Amino acid sequence: MNRIVNDLTHTQQGAIAWNNDLQSSAYFDALSEDELSEREAMLNCHKWSLRPDIPVKLILLVTLLSVMTVSTAIYAEDLSWGNADTALGKLTVSGWVRANYQDKDYSDSDHKLKFNAAKLDLKYDAKTLFGGVEYRCYQNDTLCDFSTLVNANFGYKLSDTSRIRLGLQDMPFGIGRFWTNSWYGSLLDNAGLEDVHNLGINWQQQLSTNTVLDLAYFARDGGSFAGGGGDSARYAANYVEPEDTTTENIEEKNMWVARINQKIHFDDYPVQFNVGGSYWYSDLENNSNGQTGHRHAWNVFGRLNYQKANLTLTAGQNRSDTKSLNATDYTTVGSFESKYFVANKSNYYVANIDYHINDFYRDYDITPYYSYTVFDKNKSGFATSTRQILGAYMSMKQFSLAAEYIVGKNDVFIGGDANSLAKGDASGQSKLLNLLFIYSF
Repeated sequence: MNRIVNDLTHTQQGAIAWNNDLQSSAYFDALSEDELSEREAMLNCHKWSLRPDIPVKLILLVTLLSVMTVSTAIYAEDLSWGNADTALGKLTVSGWVRANYQDKDYSDSDHKLKFNAAKLDLKYDAKTLFGGVEYRCYQNDTLCDFSTLVNANFGYKLSDTSRIRLGLQDMPFGIGRFWTNSWYGSLLDNAGLEDVHNLGINWQQQLSTNTVLDLAYFARDGGSFAGGGGDSARYAANYVEPEDTTTENIEEKNMWVARINQKIHFDDYPVQFNVGGSYWYSDLENNSNGQTGHRHAWNVFGRLNYQKANLTLTAGQNRSDTKSLNATDYTTVGSFESKYFVANKSNYYVANIDYHINDFYRDYDITPYYSYTVFDKNKSGFATSTRQILGAYMSMKQFSLAAEYIVGKNDVFIGGDANSLAKGDASGQSKLLNLLFIYSF
């Protein structure tokens, strides 16, 4: 029924960044812009649709190639102009180009090295203003046959401890944009709960030295872009138009999201601890029968850091009442040119552990990591979905290598089908070896 794109690395995860909207504030003990970019490289109204034609794709490719040519002589942190402490501000250009090699036990369409994706990231920071644009290009069958805007937003610094951001941006739900270190992403990514980017406004306030509060409103989802997947040609997983006319069409609007994050220091021990929680409420418009239901989702999270080791845990619940008359207990979700079903009611759990080693081999640093995701559906007869990822990331200056061994069960992107995240599939455990070769600029 639906096209499942197994070749795509669904998300390009980064190391978890705390208070990532307020890096420039001296009052915050948070990551700087350069540190955030480095860690991210380690790892990823009415409905509207942007359809760039071939010249737009060519412009994007020429821009990427031009920046890459310049950056062979300078490092990524040098691709910036201006001063962030002035009214005129500072513009920084960064990104990466990536190739991959895959070996699957559920498909023969692999065993070849090919271009996988490219990212162009523009960041602007000034005395009172800031903003950013993230654009990505992927290859499924041909070069850049799927390209998408991920973020496009602008903001104002109300004070050293408060700011507001407007536009297409990641929702403040969960411990951060990414919940694991994996480049491929957790199952919650595919379920539309992690790394979600929608159109709205977010106010972030530091309540005390170690406490940050986010309050946000999103009018609608991020929309679809250029590709062959129609409404599912998008980066983040959202409710989309179903292919089957007998399946109800759900549209999510008026999303209210709140998150609080508390950092705890231990003065006598080399240990740091972050703990917090987030809540998501929205309207679910059933375009098939004219009724409106609601989503109630929440999670609690914690991150323990000891020297160079990190343990991150997330647990939560999602309850989506779509006012369906069919009693299917699932809804059509789409991302990366694929449409599939996701259970309306579920509990979920994510665990991630990583350890950073400097100068592991000559000038190379290495970060091994392991993540485990459980998507437990509440409907009787719906099989639990799991994904395990054992990986390592090695980097030296602008060149990086990532290797991930992934085991999925009832997993839509690892050997599964459109029913994997709802009723489940009959594939059993499926395995994928994913090798990534990255050039960052």
